[in-house]
Amino acid sequence: MMHTSSKTILVIEDDAVTRNLFLESLQAEGYDTIGAENGRIGIQLTQKHLPDLVICDILMPDMDGYDVLNSLRQDRLTAIIPFIFLTGSDTKDALRKGMELGADDYLTKPLTVEQLLRAIAIRLEKQALLRYCYANQSPQIPSPIPTNISVSETPESIFPSLPQLKEVFDYIEANYHQGITLSKVAEAVGYSRAYLTNRVAKQTGETVNGWIVKRRMMAARSLLKNTNQTIEQIAIALGYQNACHFSRQFRQHHGIPPKHWRKKQEFVNTWTRLEKCLPVTQS
Repeated sequence: MMHTSSKTILVIEDDAVTRNLFLESLQAEGYDTIGAENGRIGIQLTQKHLPDLVICDILMPDMDGYDVLNSLRQDRLTAIIPFIFLTGSDTKDALRKGMELGADDYLTKPLTVEQLLRAIAIRLEKQALLRYCYANQSPQIPSPIPTNISVSETPESIFPSLPQLKEVFDYIEANYHQGITLSKVAEAVGYSRAYLTNRVAKQTGETVNGWIVKRRMMAARSLLKNTNQTIEQIAIALGYQNACHFSRQFRQHHGIPPKHWRKKQEFVNTWTRLEKCLPVTQS
């Protein structure tokens, strides 16, 4: 059976009974699920969570499924997400319109849960194969960075060039992944916490802890983008006691959890590869 624990499915369906039936059935199969009661909310949730696949009813009030698909295909981050239409109409014109807009499949109601699950599995497998093929066919794609990359490796410094604070920033750079705090930094440079806080804030407009977090976040983005380490492994590597603290702090600084940030980078990279191999033509 296909491994589904990391796959997220978004169901856009205005009928609550049908929507909940699909969500419960998908959850029972190990999928993470998101429900949307109309097209506008469905678009917003797709852009926010970047699910692995979208299931959408066609006949909905205000914004129908065709409008939803057309909107998602205009956004480079959502354009390559597999999209399955659900409808009570099986006419050739409806099918042709859905496919012309870029739908990946077209299922007519009523349908069994087994039929839906089979269609989802096929689309996810094809999407995984597509990404694998383009990743291995594109010569300009660099070799994967080893998963044991050092968190201290960074191409540039985020710290301002202030000679009077060089010792402070040097200590943070060398020890940010050790779980250091204001007290540790103050002790290392020989100042009281209050004096160091005022000095750094006056010259940079930022607190000592703020600089520590900024440096950790820079390293976090590098590890999320360039390695296969889990969120838990990255949190430990950056000196956090647990992944929850790391995820909460990452979300405060970036607006989204690290898992979603990583997925967004993957979508960007995949789309860039697709553009190089199969340029999108404007109609």
